[in-house]
Amino acid sequence: MFGLFSKKPEKNPEEQILDCRQKRDWTGLAKAYYNLGCSCMEQGDFNHAVLWLHRADSIYSARDDIYEAVGEALIDDCSNRIGQLEEAPVLYNTILSQIEETAEEMEDIQVRLWGLFALARLANLGSQLQFLPGCAVLGKLNRVVDLVLQSFRSPIDASEFGELQEMSSQLYELSDSEDFWGCSAEIPVFGMAPFQVFDLNSMGMLLEIDAYLDNHLTALTQTEESPEECSPETGLISCGLLIDYYVRTVEGKLEDVAQIKAELARIQDDLTFLRSVPSWEQVIQRTKEYQSLDILKA
Repeated sequence: MFGLFSKKPEKNPEEQILDCRQKRDWTGLAKAYYNLGCSCMEQGDFNHAVLWLHRADSIYSARDDIYEAVGEALIDDCSNRIGQLEEAPVLYNTILSQIEETAEEMEDIQVRLWGLFALARLANLGSQLQFLPGCAVLGKLNRVVDLVLQSFRSPIDASEFGELQEMSSQLYELSDSEDFWGCSAEIPVFGMAPFQVFDLNSMGMLLEIDAYLDNHLTALTQTEESPEECSPETGLISCGLLIDYYVRTVEGKLEDVAQIKAELARIQDDLTFLRSVPSWEQVIQRTKEYQSLDILKA
């Protein structure tokens, strides 16, 4: 049985999605993604099911009016399906579990730097996306990386702390914005399909950056007099895989995509690097090199 609200479409899914965007029919857009995700799930195409169902969830979770219009039955079914898919043997899940398991054996600062390296590799992409409607905050990722890197060695001042808080809030707000999930604006990618800002929904990237920054800022304010449980976040580490983009645009196994293979190798190499107890000069050099990397190139 397909989704609760599935029915034979008058248009193909891509046309439905484009039509809903043009009409600014956000309830229809959420339902179109949901129905597409249900169809993929029933066919055993779990990668696309994860992609489309998470897009539906992002849209109806963004605004109360969309949430109410979509209805509890669809929302409950979508949530249940997403929960079921968390057990599927797909890269979305396997990489997260591998990173979480590995992080348990690492020092907190190593895990935080592991996440920072991933964020640094996303900074160049953010600079390209910042010119799309409502996406100016993505152009500040380089600044975020610089401030977080600095904070590991010396205290950042109150204005810099507030700057990180503000950028974290802006990233969270973008995840709920029509400019994120309702816009078809995109940037060209040489030799590949264009990259859409909604492709950043992969692994909940904007929310993972927000969570990383919030966690790091909390860690910076800890004192012996007021200790607070603040285990480092690991979700950001895999975000550079940009899985949504490749699921949406490339046929075949994700593990065979050159860019994904390269990013998996970088994640592993970062782990080896951090375990080697590098100097701060080496950490800074690696971070700067990553900030200039175009992660969409093989």
